[in-house]
Amino acid sequence: MQDFGNTQFFSVETEPETGVEVVLATVYEALTEKGYNPVNQIVGYIMSGDPTYITSHRSARSLIMKVERDELVEELLTKYIEAKHWKNE
Repeated sequence: MQDFGNTQFFSVETEPETGVEVVLATVYEALTEKGYNPVNQIVGYIMSGDPTYITSHRSARSLIMKVERDELVEELLTKYIEAKHWKNE
């Protein structure tokens, strides 16, 4: 007979969040491997929201769809600004 007088704990392992930088790197590599121009394809996806701009190779399409498009733009712009050394210290 079970003891219903005590609270039992149930823990579910959550999938670790994949950072936007990792998503972009994975998508870039998958597009390159398939012979696409990754810049054009990623811009097409960001501008239109149409996931068919991204290959399903290496699960790139499902991976990029887990990230909001504004987060992609923010990450890209942040990296661009850092590369140009425009960021205020």
